[in-house]
Amino acid sequence: MNDLRAAVRGRVLLPGDAGFDAARRPWNLAVEQPVEAVVEAADADDVAALVRYARSAGVGVATQPNGHGATGRTGGAILLRTRRLDGLEVDPVARRARVGAGVASGRLQAAAAPHGLTGLPGSSPVVSIAGVALGGGLSWFGRAHGWVADSVTAFEIVDGEGRRRRVDADTDPELFWALRGGGGDVAVVTSLDLALHPAPHLYGGRMLWTAEHAPEVMDAYRQITAAAPDELTVWLDLLHFPGADPMVAVDVTHLGTADEARDLLRPLDRLARPLSDGRATMPVSELGAITAEPTDPGAGLSRAELLTDLDDGAAKALLADPIAPLLSVQIRHLEGAFARRSDSPHGPLTEPYALYMFGIPTTPATADAVAGKQSAFAGALPISGRKPFTFLNPDETAANAFTPEALARLRRIKTRHDPHNTFRSNFPANL
Repeated sequence: MNDLRAAVRGRVLLPGDAGFDAARRPWNLAVEQPVEAVVEAADADDVAALVRYARSAGVGVATQPNGHGATGRTGGAILLRTRRLDGLEVDPVARRARVGAGVASGRLQAAAAPHGLTGLPGSSPVVSIAGVALGGGLSWFGRAHGWVADSVTAFEIVDGEGRRRRVDADTDPELFWALRGGGGDVAVVTSLDLALHPAPHLYGGRMLWTAEHAPEVMDAYRQITAAAPDELTVWLDLLHFPGADPMVAVDVTHLGTADEARDLLRPLDRLARPLSDGRATMPVSELGAITAEPTDPGAGLSRAELLTDLDDGAAKALLADPIAPLLSVQIRHLEGAFARRSDSPHGPLTEPYALYMFGIPTTPATADAVAGKQSAFAGALPISGRKPFTFLNPDETAANAFTPEALARLRRIKTRHDPHNTFRSNFPANL
């Protein structure tokens, strides 16, 4: 594969090169990611050149800005890094943005905030917008505006023939549908156009209590989410960090004024005095500070489920025992626009809550214990069996996210647009 260096202008790393092992590692260091080479594309034309090379050489292309959703299903493929596709244009009058495949969510938020606008960011500011959109995408503001993919209006891609193309609902409705949440194994996305949303006011932050108050916090959480308007998003977190006592947190965003938010969140103010209360009026560019997730790679084991209810039985099951060895058990309120019509592979999210469980596999025994605890929670709770695509873990497949009908449609589109299976996604539809 030494001729790869002559085919592209970007940086090429092959096995044995200094820096190869570091370059091929995904964000989740618990995932082993074997690849034939790593290419850091210089631009979209370079991506096209790489795809043409890969097709002629009979190897695959696995595309990642930094590999947040990596599964290790990259054997025999070239790993394409798209960090240098970092163009970003914001049109505040049209409320539109053009975002390169390597642009992180926090960067778009910083560019949109001065105009009173927002994208649809998740909890982490360092995740790429393109990667999130290709998996559908859950956002802080999804209750008001739906999936992240619902806001995408066009994609710039490189297709299976190595040609640059623009795809939207008019030029290729089938491919456009597949790209808006189907996982991205039908093309390489080099940039996307998306609608921005008004955000003249934002109130948000975290409240934190010791775990002894978890039952009362859970009751207040259920009361608030039962009547929450679409502009209000509230998450509950059971936390147990190494060397610290167990805690419970409530994370909040409200697309409105502080007075409106305080009125909606009044049940929290009737609880015991929290250890901390970081709620305040804030710019949309500072959303990442609410959960303060790590911004550097690390090892982790996650599992997600969609809950059909958060009734008394579910609340009791969540609080019955300590969460250790898990670090966090998070409940996200969905509903709102998530539950409405979406012309995307996943379609509407009809379940009212999402459950996300996370632990660190410091040893094989700890990894087994983390997985066992996750399974115990899932077995004790009312789950639907489906999962958001971007919450899948390496042991799962696209069939865990999509209905059989949607999966069959994705496979037909894959066969039509990539018959040689050049593109390798984290969760291919045909697996």
